Amino acid sequence: MSSSSLSHVTAPDGVAPGNGYSHVVHGTGRCVAVSGQMPLDAQGELVGAGDPLAQARQVFTNIGRCLTAAGAGFGDVAKLTYYVTDIAVIPALRTARDEVIDTARPPASTAVQVAALVRPDILMEVEALAIVPEGA
Repeated sequence: MSSSSLSHVTAPDGVAPGNGYSHVVHGTGRCVAVSGQMPLDAQGELVGAGDPLAQARQVFTNIGRCLTAAGAGFGDVAKLTYYVTDIAVIPALRTARDEVIDTARPPASTAVQVAALVRPDILMEVEALAIVPEGA
């Protein structure tokens, strides 16, 4: 599913343009919150030990599955929040993200480097907030 009801503002007046993200995304509809997803497969096994891109792709696969369960898709995602143990994995996250989103209408985003996640072999966790159009 994809939403054309979301408005993306990459450069509000007086704010420097976002680099690969929108500063503001707004719309009306049903809100869908997706808990932080980690690079774990359906059996709870780590995917991509030590490989940021493999982990990022699994994270976005999991987010996609969660969105589908709520009747939503990546086109409905208004906000992504990234938690990483090393900011150096951000390029891998962007690569994996860009494989599933419309890069001309990127979601609002926040990236935070944290001291640790729930397991030491997990490099990242990503949560999503989506707005599904009325009637969808």
